[in-house]
Amino acid sequence: MTETESIAYDVVVLGAGPVGENVADRTRAAGLTTAVVESELVGGECSYWACMPSKALLRPVIAQADARRLPGLEQAVQGPLDTPAVLARRDDYTSHWQDDGQIQWLEGTGADLYRGQGRLAGPRTVTVTGPDGTVTTLTARHAVAVCTGTSARLPGLPGLDAVKPWTSREATSAKSAPGRLIVVGGGVVATEMATAWQALGSRVTLLVRGKGLLSRMEPFAGELVADALTEAGVDVRTGTSVESVSRENGTVVAVTGAGDRIEADEILFATGRAPRTEDIGLDTVGLEPGSWLDVDDSLLVTGTDWLYAVGDVNHRALLTHQGKYQARIAGAAIAARAAGNGAAEEPWGAHAATADHHAVPQVVFTDPEAAAVGLSLAEAEQAGHRVRAVDVEFSSVAGAGLYGDGYKGRARMVVDLEEEILRGVTFVGPGVGELIHSATVAVVGRVPVGRLWHAVPSYPTLSEVWLRLLEAYRDN
Repeated sequence: MTETESIAYDVVVLGAGPVGENVADRTRAAGLTTAVVESELVGGECSYWACMPSKALLRPVIAQADARRLPGLEQAVQGPLDTPAVLARRDDYTSHWQDDGQIQWLEGTGADLYRGQGRLAGPRTVTVTGPDGTVTTLTARHAVAVCTGTSARLPGLPGLDAVKPWTSREATSAKSAPGRLIVVGGGVVATEMATAWQALGSRVTLLVRGKGLLSRMEPFAGELVADALTEAGVDVRTGTSVESVSRENGTVVAVTGAGDRIEADEILFATGRAPRTEDIGLDTVGLEPGSWLDVDDSLLVTGTDWLYAVGDVNHRALLTHQGKYQARIAGAAIAARAAGNGAAEEPWGAHAATADHHAVPQVVFTDPEAAAVGLSLAEAEQAGHRVRAVDVEFSSVAGAGLYGDGYKGRARMVVDLEEEILRGVTFVGPGVGELIHSATVAVVGRVPVGRLWHAVPSYPTLSEVWLRLLEAYRDN
């Protein structure tokens, strides 16, 4: 191992995924010298094993499902998907797991990239162990930002390692469709991958410990998605735990709590995420390795004046777009403090990630899509708000019928009865992912219900569901 002399920067960023890239972009735009450390591929989980490959797999599935709802097109798309072509397009969207383009973008910001394992080595100090064993020490005049994200969390089942289970990484990068696939979990990864691989030729069994799918959303979201998965051929089993797994002569065998024995070619565990903080030197600054990092709204780690934790590692909102939002906030806060101006702490200000608490949008790219922002009815009630849920079926909207025959979907807005604003909105149905930003603007802007009457939806579009929701609120 060879150690080089220390190199000083204004800011050092651990992790070159979308979050770390955006922190670096903002600090560089403010004129601060910035180093970025990455141990894998520049572009991170989202670019190679999550958002991009999963949506590339799902887009043909959803397009075919939409086409099958349209007379005149339905018969033309009855055959199976061309799985090799879908996988090839997926490979294009991951740049074949090469990060040259991402490196070019990062270097275009003026940041310096260091390849290797970055670890804290005391306050404002990071060591980088390169692929050749060379150790470089970086010091930060103003801030270190931890943007290392999360990894899949596997259950502690005996013999699981020998089974070589899929995680989200294998599920989004597989080179062929397994004949039989067990998916364990009921969240976003589980439902999206069950949707994709069932359509790409796998026979999928979905095992869900809880009562339903998508438990973080309104109950009807999981119900509609479960019904559609079942109709598509997925064997959905709720209230089912996996007690043991083994691989016998190449076949995966999962035994459930009820004693059922399920065989498959592969098994995917989509059972949560863990912070990638176990080997980044947290102990050298008095923090616990492997822990989530608590932060304030400027993303400054509690008890420090130099360490920031941005994106998944702070456990506020495990979504790429929310992490990038935090990165913009953190970058601006770092720059303000470096200039001696201090960070503005007021909610919704330039240096406060207030949306993490009130308006986190998410789209689940199943068929139907499920999209939500803000609080569910249960969350709003638990928070002490006096609210009312207003529900309408998309069948009441002309644009839904035009979108496709037999369109099934539902919308809900959660109205704060004291302030007459929206606390949350949920849409479920084909194509609703493109509606959720309108809801996000309404929730973030605290737009009064009375003013929403003047936001006239174009006819005949899915957006007319807003008018149906307002009418239902008025009439009840």
